[in-house]
Amino acid sequence: MIVALPPLMVAEKPPMALVLGLESSCDETAVALVDNDGNIISSHLATQEILHRPYGGVVPEIAARAHVERLEPLVRKVLNESGKNLSEIDAIAATAGPGLIGGVMVGFVTGKALSLACKKPLIAINHLEGHALTPRLADKTLSFPYLLLLISGGHCQILLVKNVGEYRRLATTIDDAGGEAFDKTAKILGLGFPGGPAVEREALNGDATAVPLPRPLIKSKEPHFSFAGLKTAVLRAYQSGIYKREDIAASFQQAVIDCLVNRSEKALKKLEGENIQINAFVIAGGMAANQAIRPALTALAKAHNLPLIAPPPSLCTDNGAMIAWAGVERFRLGMIDNLESPARARWPLDPHAEKARGAGVKA
Repeated sequence: MIVALPPLMVAEKPPMALVLGLESSCDETAVALVDNDGNIISSHLATQEILHRPYGGVVPEIAARAHVERLEPLVRKVLNESGKNLSEIDAIAATAGPGLIGGVMVGFVTGKALSLACKKPLIAINHLEGHALTPRLADKTLSFPYLLLLISGGHCQILLVKNVGEYRRLATTIDDAGGEAFDKTAKILGLGFPGGPAVEREALNGDATAVPLPRPLIKSKEPHFSFAGLKTAVLRAYQSGIYKREDIAASFQQAVIDCLVNRSEKALKKLEGENIQINAFVIAGGMAANQAIRPALTALAKAHNLPLIAPPPSLCTDNGAMIAWAGVERFRLGMIDNLESPARARWPLDPHAEKARGAGVKA
């Protein structure tokens, strides 16, 4: 069994850091250069949508091969655009997990190779930490601790973000992630890939009250999520032939929003009951780009006298800047990693979190 080695601690760091970030955990190949002040010097992404569209979802083998083909040209493009060379960069940050292991290995091995060849520190980034810290890249005033709703195609969690590398998981999904439910709904409705934006567009023309859909776990005392039953209800509604496609999309999206608001409120009340003071309610991940979700969560945050902080849509979906920024955050604390550090398909931010009752492997 491969055991991850703890980060090395470096005593002296330059006052201004330049970190190159590599992201390849799923179907986006991305590279970015970010400095210590949060300036995105250069950031480029190569999407794989056209490769996976015929299959209605991401095919891991196709994704891994595409990363191999696209990563090195993106590194060159970012360096050329920034006017920097590898000798001027202070550290290499690369996603080491979680994600599709083939893609993760492509990016992480590339990061290791650059680190070794250029004698630069390697920083192994947890993809989820990249999302968790991105709001601090978008809003320089955001300070720890804050409550994070992390919603993406592969993950749905609520975390208390105490500091860099310090997370307490309050809730998780016991089955599907919200973004996965969006993708499956899009496939059921024949809306194409990627599913999230497709459902959001279709919902604009629909009636969110037209289709009676469930709100799973909404009466549960625990703040965990479940979307598998909602996905099944969407399939049955579509197969019934009674409802318009746009009404199903709108009703599904509203059901997800209701679940997110209800579960987030449970988590906020839990922290209030424990007298834990937080500075903001934060959302991140691909679903945070959904413009229907943000107003509902803004209202929730306001009800608890908190600001809602969300990155711009370009920083919600997978990107290289979030990995570079997580690298900056770790590097200025002196946290670097060994070249022996492994790539991991699963890598919880809070390894001590109790498994949710009835949860599957994603918990």
